[in-house]
Amino acid sequence: MYRIARGEVQVLVAHPGGPFFAKKDEGAWTIPKGELVSGEEALACAKRELQEEIGIVVPSAASYVTLGSIKQTGGKLVHAWAFAGDWDGTLRSNTFEIEWPPRSGKKRSFPEVDRAGFFSIAEARKKMNPAQVSFLDRLLAELN
Repeated sequence: MYRIARGEVQVLVAHPGGPFFAKKDEGAWTIPKGELVSGEEALACAKRELQEEIGIVVPSAASYVTLGSIKQTGGKLVHAWAFAGDWDGTLRSNTFEIEWPPRSGKKRSFPEVDRAGFFSIAEARKKMNPAQVSFLDRLLAELN
């Protein structure tokens, strides 16, 4: 999701929750994304993940800009779309459960996303997973 604020493009990005990302900032933020459910179309997955990770229900009248796909360092293929919108800042994220601390036998629950916000393109370039930065360039090309 993007918005134009004071003549500047801003994009919504999310910080992964849980202990592995707790002390990471630059290079750790990401677009809301997730795994396709069997038989699910990629755009439907993107809308679902935005709702599950941030709590944003995409308006049915939203107009989507296709940003293509990238392959992250770990091999995950990420497809992206953009649409203009805004957000009130209220984060509602699903949770996941893992054994924490490792080998403790104790299960703990963490939010999938612990922070999210709109950032200028320059700020987002610093915060985002480096593999996803090309989505910013593609968005700017579409908007110009």
